Amino acid sequence: MRENLTVKDLGEILDVARDVKRGELLLKNARVVNVFNETVEKADVVVHKGIIAGVGDYSEADEVVDLKGAYLAPGFMDAHVHIESSMSIPSEFARAVLPRGTTAVMADPHEIANVAGIRGIKFMLENSRYLPLDIYIMLSSCVPATSMDSSGERLLSSDLVALKEYPGVLGLAEMMNFPGLLAKDPDVLEKVLMFREKVVDGHAPGLTGKQLNAYLSAGIMADHECTVPEEVLEKISRGMWIMLREGSVTRDVERLVPVIKDNTKHRLMFCTDDRHPEDLIKEGHVNYAINLAVKNGVPLPTAVRLATLNPACFFGLKHRGAVAPRYTADLVVFEELTGMQRVYKDGKLVAMEGRVLFDPRDPEDGWIKNTVNIKPLMEADLKVRAGKGKIRVMGIRRDSIITDTLLMEPEVRGDEVVSDTGRDIIKIAVIERHHATGRVGLGFINGLGLKKGAFATTISHDSHNIIVAGENDADMLLAVEKIKKMGGGIAVTAENRVLGSLPLPYGGLMTDAPIGETARTLQDLHQIARQQNGVKVPDPFMTLAFMSLAVCPELKITDRGQVDVREFKIVDLFEE
Repeated sequence: MRENLTVKDLGEILDVARDVKRGELLLKNARVVNVFNETVEKADVVVHKGIIAGVGDYSEADEVVDLKGAYLAPGFMDAHVHIESSMSIPSEFARAVLPRGTTAVMADPHEIANVAGIRGIKFMLENSRYLPLDIYIMLSSCVPATSMDSSGERLLSSDLVALKEYPGVLGLAEMMNFPGLLAKDPDVLEKVLMFREKVVDGHAPGLTGKQLNAYLSAGIMADHECTVPEEVLEKISRGMWIMLREGSVTRDVERLVPVIKDNTKHRLMFCTDDRHPEDLIKEGHVNYAINLAVKNGVPLPTAVRLATLNPACFFGLKHRGAVAPRYTADLVVFEELTGMQRVYKDGKLVAMEGRVLFDPRDPEDGWIKNTVNIKPLMEADLKVRAGKGKIRVMGIRRDSIITDTLLMEPEVRGDEVVSDTGRDIIKIAVIERHHATGRVGLGFINGLGLKKGAFATTISHDSHNIIVAGENDADMLLAVEKIKKMGGGIAVTAENRVLGSLPLPYGGLMTDAPIGETARTLQDLHQIARQQNGVKVPDPFMTLAFMSLAVCPELKITDRGQVDVREFKIVDLFEE
């Protein structure tokens, strides 16, 4: 992230640029993607001391690589990502994204921060050191996200002060607690004030009109929660930068492509937010979002700009995000966006034809392991007593983390409400797993398609308690018990046996296993859930993980019960 140039180095760069000295690296016969004027030009690019010295006609260098007309573009940037959602620690995450052209990410570690607080953030920072991937940190603003959830740790404004000037920290991450901000919560306002001279990111799905004005007047600068073009256009007109998101569940790029116009493109960026390992391996990372835009009619240089120059400008990263003299030589070579032929970081080749060319350091294990701490659970803890009237059911929307509130007649057996697979009304529970309080929130969900058994995970945004959905209580209990034994992860059960599992020992969120191996295990679990449990949604585990996100409309569930996000309050299961 930092340059250590001497006067001698700078003098050499000048001589290389003037073509009176050989550079260290020469990339010849490239189609250079120019993100300033959004054109493609045929040129050579010469690099010295990790800096682009010249673009034009050059003939000599210590190393000459003939690109034979392949595209040469700046390294891609992810404007907002939770690395933990890759289920891999940063060093393994880097193995997945670097070969796909990503050379920098703006990471919000609030998943691990909700589990382990400052220890979790420091783990991410330390494990990111010495990687040929710039992992910039946005400090987590909402730990916990709301008072209606139970996290492992709390981060107050006073806790963030110590990390504010830490190398690689760019600002304050997504301010999800917009109800708290608008209600003038003192600690929320203090956090925003602390970072007014840096970058303050936002999270405000559906916020509009005067409420949006108030949110922005506090100093919020960007949003990645837009799902319809009208929302993007209103927020841009009020001065926001908008991140077009292409995650594993939240796939917004195609529906938002129409907003990429000459009068808006300067305020748009790509981000992934949450992307699972199998999607990183199979589809790609930021390159996938760029490719989607191009397939939908966006010119290649414009699409690349949204992943390079724009995020660099927004985050204040000088001399990054372009192929031009003085810019850092973070470069990608490709003929098709689906696969990078070469990836350079600071002028050094770090990935080639899908393979990484570096060995990350081993992490320090003890920091964030052994984080599953639950009170002994019995089937009685999962019983839902029958009441009067219809029940509130969370309705899943495809490719979205937004849910609907459905009012449905409950399936009652004896004195309790049970799952109804015929109408796809499945029991869901959130079990507090940080302090062994024994709290269990109970509800029902529609849209999973689950026919039998259960599945559970310690990935449940944002406090990451255990969340489990099931057709029967015994299999739900078995899945929770398996997770407890693993120290966190994912478990699938049916007919009183464990069908498959994925251990995630780091905070119950991540593993240090090779990311390709993690992707294969997860793919196997998806197949089991589809074939043996009858699940219909494409990514059941990530879908389930977002059902506890009590800052994203409309109906969610935490260990404290069902949450009406629009009213920002706990509501009863029964309508009456």
